[in-house]
Amino acid sequence: MALIVQKYGGTSVGDVDRIKNVAARIKASRDEGHQLVVVVSARAGVTNELIARAKALNPRPDTREMDMLLAVGEQETIALTAMALHALDVPAVSYTGAQAGIFTDLAHTKAKIKNIVPTALRKDLKAGKVIIVAGFQGLNEQGQITTLGRGGSDLTAIAMAAALQADKCEIYTDVDGVYTADPRQVKDARKLEEISYDEMLELASQGSKVMQSRSVEFAKKYGVVFEVRSSFNHNPGTIVKEEVAYMEKVVVRGVAVDKDQAKVVISNLPDKPGTAAAVLRALADANINVDMIVQNVGHHGVASLTFTVPKEDAHQAVKILPATFRKVGGGEVAAYDNIAKLSVVGVGMRTHAGVAAQMFEALAEKGVNIELITTSEIKITLAIARDRADDAQRAVHAAFGLGKPA
Repeated sequence: MALIVQKYGGTSVGDVDRIKNVAARIKASRDEGHQLVVVVSARAGVTNELIARAKALNPRPDTREMDMLLAVGEQETIALTAMALHALDVPAVSYTGAQAGIFTDLAHTKAKIKNIVPTALRKDLKAGKVIIVAGFQGLNEQGQITTLGRGGSDLTAIAMAAALQADKCEIYTDVDGVYTADPRQVKDARKLEEISYDEMLELASQGSKVMQSRSVEFAKKYGVVFEVRSSFNHNPGTIVKEEVAYMEKVVVRGVAVDKDQAKVVISNLPDKPGTAAAVLRALADANINVDMIVQNVGHHGVASLTFTVPKEDAHQAVKILPATFRKVGGGEVAAYDNIAKLSVVGVGMRTHAGVAAQMFEALAEKGVNIELITTSEIKITLAIARDRADDAQRAVHAAFGLGKPA
């Protein structure tokens, strides 16, 4: 008998019929003798609907109240899933994040898990019940409901598997696994049998919608091997695990695109030590993640700084930076949300040369201009015009032969 943590995403529980399908899968696993902790997301579209309602009342709603509102989506799903299991004569009990013992830091809408105390869950598991946990949410030390950011149910599942020392963690979604590119945009995208934590982390952080990047980081830290698979069939998925030597034989594992990005350009910034640090500190204090930083060489005592941020944070960045400019003695800021990030990822890039040249040549042939470039040992990321992102993804995917069998 194994202890299995399963996570079902919003499309998997999108309506009554799909919740019944999930309940049937859970029952089948339980009938095999396994203990089950099931993490569920809000039904597909519910979170977006709640956000739209909030912004119809207030364009910039208070983050505490947003957490109070958005936690409702998962709370609905856990109750419905438990009811569906009861109809199949499966003993099940639903838990909110707080009831499940998930404790977070104080950051509303982007909270980080600090600890999980699953005492109540262990008791119900021992009693033979299936546990249904609300993903995406927890409780901070002030007793306030917090949410973990979009895709946070993945993080809940991985963290729960680590806390319970589960034998297996399964992430169920609407695709068969992790692909070499977005199969909706690249027709010959190929499903991967396995991928390393580092590759999955880079793909997730650069726009792949299969997994939330923080959940992959958590899995790597605590050694949680997990499988990404579809809730609509019984096909094998993609195993995400620690890197092994043979993985380096594949130079590029996959391509990712992130269209939810904005470019922030700061000009007339005093060219002196500490200025860039002050700017980045202000953004960090506002919980804004900065990527792809480029600082131009200063001329006549001033310099410019360009970086990317999530599109949803661009307005906040523009709003808070003038206070920093006053402290450092100058600066102007503007944001542009017409960009996308295109990335190629592969642990084999550490030991193979020419990847950048091949990528740039493929884009040049398609007339795609490059605005920013950043690299790491296993990743090359470019900022390009958003309206060329799909064409660029297909061109790069073809250039590296990712549609061919491994």
